[in-house]
Amino acid sequence: MPTFSSDGVDIHYEVAGEGYPLLLSHEFAGDITSWEPQVNYFSRRYQVITYCHRGYPPSGVPNDPAAYSQGHQVEDLYRLLQHLGIEQAHIHGLSMGGTLTIGFAMVHPEMCRSLVIASAGAGSDSGDRERLVASWQALSESMVAEGMEKFADGYARGAERLQFLRKDPVGWAKFHAGLAAHSAEGSSLTFRGVQMKRPTIYQLQDELQKITAPTLVLIGDEDSPCVEPAVFMKRNIPSCGLAVFPQAGHTINLEDPDLYNRTVADFLTAVEAGKWV
Repeated sequence: MPTFSSDGVDIHYEVAGEGYPLLLSHEFAGDITSWEPQVNYFSRRYQVITYCHRGYPPSGVPNDPAAYSQGHQVEDLYRLLQHLGIEQAHIHGLSMGGTLTIGFAMVHPEMCRSLVIASAGAGSDSGDRERLVASWQALSESMVAEGMEKFADGYARGAERLQFLRKDPVGWAKFHAGLAAHSAEGSSLTFRGVQMKRPTIYQLQDELQKITAPTLVLIGDEDSPCVEPAVFMKRNIPSCGLAVFPQAGHTINLEDPDLYNRTVADFLTAVEAGKWV
């Protein structure tokens, strides 16, 4: 399996198809397999690159808490593109991968042909931040103490995941099994180093206003923690469009893959034709 070393951490990646590079960055509860519907669809036109974040086997799982942060994730993505000899790509991420996409665009704007930011911004509500961080700390401890299978039973049935279960129980079961198989140590350290320490969407207002790449924000209308941050991004990123999926939760790329793929494809086509305002 293809890997490269990012500051001593092995990062597993896969490349499918030929064409302009399209990179997909997965969410906390996902991994490289979470993008299967998008790889199958977009590899007909693009060189589609997927990978596992550090902490997600078969990528390496460092045991040092200091090895986990959004800054490390940005650097891993940069080094992956360098490893593949790619100077610029469509950068696309969901949830944790979506906030990483924003962070990457701020540090390496010249490498971003366009941005797709899906289901991003959970934890941004300042009025709820303290409670959320405390709950995340408890969750990170439970992963190690009780194991990922028990964690997955609760996390995959959260209020923003039940839409997926209702629409596609077979797909949801596959998602649940994948989450249960994650590394408890890697997931716990990712929670502590990334989710609990990254800036909120609202804290990034000045940086968002400086983004020049064509941008599409995607959100499910029942993904409550991310709806207002999505609107905030629409209002602050100069060349941003906002697509809202009806009666949809957090994992929209798996929950509504056909609508998701068509929406993103239309965006990429407009960008490449110079028609995205």
